Amino acid sequence: MTCEEIFKYIENWAPKEIAWNKDNVGLQVGSSERKVKNILLSLDLNMRAVNEAINKNCNLIITHHPMLFNPIRTIDTDRDKNSLLVEKLLRHDITLFSAHTNLDFTKDGVSFQLAKTLKLKNIRFLANLKSKQYKLVIFVPDSHFEKVANAIFENGGGNIGEYSHCGFRTKGEGSFKGSEKTSPSIGKKLNYERVDEIKLEVLIDSWKLEKILSEVKKVHPYEEIAYDVYPLNNEHTNYGVGAIGETINPMNQDEFLDHISKCLKIKNFRYTGGKGSKIKTVAVCGGSGSEFISNAIKEGANAYITADIKYHTFFENEDQLLLIDAGHYETEIFSLNELNERLTALTKENKIKVFKYSRNANPVNFYNNSGA
Repeated sequence: MTCEEIFKYIENWAPKEIAWNKDNVGLQVGSSERKVKNILLSLDLNMRAVNEAINKNCNLIITHHPMLFNPIRTIDTDRDKNSLLVEKLLRHDITLFSAHTNLDFTKDGVSFQLAKTLKLKNIRFLANLKSKQYKLVIFVPDSHFEKVANAIFENGGGNIGEYSHCGFRTKGEGSFKGSEKTSPSIGKKLNYERVDEIKLEVLIDSWKLEKILSEVKKVHPYEEIAYDVYPLNNEHTNYGVGAIGETINPMNQDEFLDHISKCLKIKNFRYTGGKGSKIKTVAVCGGSGSEFISNAIKEGANAYITADIKYHTFFENEDQLLLIDAGHYETEIFSLNELNERLTALTKENKIKVFKYSRNANPVNFYNNSGA
């Protein structure tokens, strides 16, 4: 199994096209054609993680945060930490791949794993992404309809939420008259023909359109295929920001704060305010999610858990809901569990082992002066 096969598997779940447009997701360093020995997963990359990958015979490292986020101007191995990492990766034939905001924005990604760790139920997106979808409308003679429909569905068209093969069909009659230069599959050139056809309407992600049209042309019988492509502005049901769900039982504020501490295995976190109401509906966003506080309030959340909240943001929202900053690392680390489970199942027959970085890659520490 090659690195490229692993990349395609991950991006089928978390497409790079849904990532923040300024993000740098995907291949960071190395070869995508490399045969995979073992895989190391880490939220971030540091030299200790690279050394662990070498010791465990891993030649593919997958991180959440991209090591290379800004354009590289120099490779300075005397002064720059990332340059040293690049040098070591290349020297040991290790490929580095990152799934960042695309993993944030996909179902069962970062925020969904945080919600599951907090034992929420009925989990859904806090805010859906704008669609980045098209409606494909294509006209097909009855005799070839199933072949054309299957070409669309098998290449990712017609997915809505937990449903696949979604489409709407309408029967009608098509007409055409071919010139002297044509060779129609139905009827004769220079004749005015009328054919029983089916109009199929299907939702398609924008990044899949080119591939789907290519596959359709292989099975559609017409020389000139009649189809329309409409850009859409509706929300995408399959991708979004954050997550929201309900606790199994309502809790008071102290009970809920204790619940967070136990579930996330953290002793220190910041919080403010709340209305003093029971905590039932909970919104979360792994990593930096302050900009979605208004979404949590709009959706009726009693509490919102995220990271990197500023002082003034706490101040402005202290009477709106229970607002919790549980830490950037602490709210994202659980996504590696899902990635580990999926990749372990994928690579099992190839005898490829998947490891999670054994140490804590969190650069933030808490000082506790017990004698103060």
